[in-house]
Amino acid sequence: MISLEQALNIASEYATPIGIETAYFSNSLGRVLAEDVYSDVDMPPFNKSAMDGYACRREDLNNELKVLEIIPAGSPPTLPVTKNCCSKIMTGAEVPRGADTVIMVEHTEETGPETIRFTGTKTSSNICLVGEDLQKGRQVLTKGTLIEPQHIAMLAAVGCFKPMVYKQPTVGIISTGSELIEPNEKPTPSKIRNSNGHQLVAQVSKMGFPVNYLGIVKDDAEATLEAIRKSSSENEVTLISGGVSIGDFDYVPRAIEQAGFKILFNKMAVKPGKHTTLAVSKSTGTTGNEKYIIGLPGNPVSSFIQFEIFAKPFLNKLRGLDKDEITCPLEMAHNFERRKTGRDEFLPVTLNMENKVELVQYNGSAHIHAYHNAFGFISIEKNKTGVTKGETVYVRPI
Repeated sequence: MISLEQALNIASEYATPIGIETAYFSNSLGRVLAEDVYSDVDMPPFNKSAMDGYACRREDLNNELKVLEIIPAGSPPTLPVTKNCCSKIMTGAEVPRGADTVIMVEHTEETGPETIRFTGTKTSSNICLVGEDLQKGRQVLTKGTLIEPQHIAMLAAVGCFKPMVYKQPTVGIISTGSELIEPNEKPTPSKIRNSNGHQLVAQVSKMGFPVNYLGIVKDDAEATLEAIRKSSSENEVTLISGGVSIGDFDYVPRAIEQAGFKILFNKMAVKPGKHTTLAVSKSTGTTGNEKYIIGLPGNPVSSFIQFEIFAKPFLNKLRGLDKDEITCPLEMAHNFERRKTGRDEFLPVTLNMENKVELVQYNGSAHIHAYHNAFGFISIEKNKTGVTKGETVYVRPI
């Protein structure tokens, strides 16, 4: 049995990006950049008016000014501003030559058909200078960036309309267990609805990966092997929930090996989720062409947590993203003690009105309802007996 840290280190050795491709920028949300991106223009590309007003010379502010023209955004000025002259200008329009100040329209009055006067006492220049935000040739985005909406805007602004991105792994999901039925069915005695499979579909979809749900596989050795072979032929990663322990009907470990995979580990010193398995295909030796199987426990909380703390970082590495998940340091609202300290333990929490951490009532790894209103979860390290009121804990939001 290995620690979570050891498991992540082993996974990191095998998780290599599966390839690179171009994506149209507006469809690249959630992808990871495979190249640095540089600006092909200055920003702004010209001296730009920051507001509606009049472009003039600061030295002429105390004088009556003749209006030469109106400059709308998107149209270049046609006349330079000279002594005691100005041009009416709109926000975002190019400032004419000779002008060093834009006075707000609210701080002016008309003194004639084509003349105005400044009525204020002082003013800023109200001009955005060429290149003050970004200079041509400067790096704007770094390889390995997870593309968010603000990055879409930057890609558009610098003309990078077909960025190079890492390919997304396709994920197949299998639920095992003869006790399982689909959610649209009414449970009969000894049957339960399959929540794991659909929970995993949602978790994978939330990451933006293509996902294939292969349904429920009964506890049968041949059916399990067939499902694994089918999924691994169609997907880079297969997630299997259930059947990974050591019970009489846990056929998954043997089927994984029969399908041509090498099991790297199958036990992790965490609670919940002890029986978590990682396997890699033996037949493909070319880096980037491997297939992977992650076996998750059948209890829904175990499956949920192991996806968050192990499968998610692994999948991120396959798409070229190497980052630590965000945790929030917050104060514990009460004491908590535990009797068994042999494993790292993950527990659901919520925040009270004072933004302090409170444990959610949690009855064990089958109690998925505990996470319904949870803000996130905390971990208690191996050999640590608990936490005390006022102690700082690190909450990972979900």
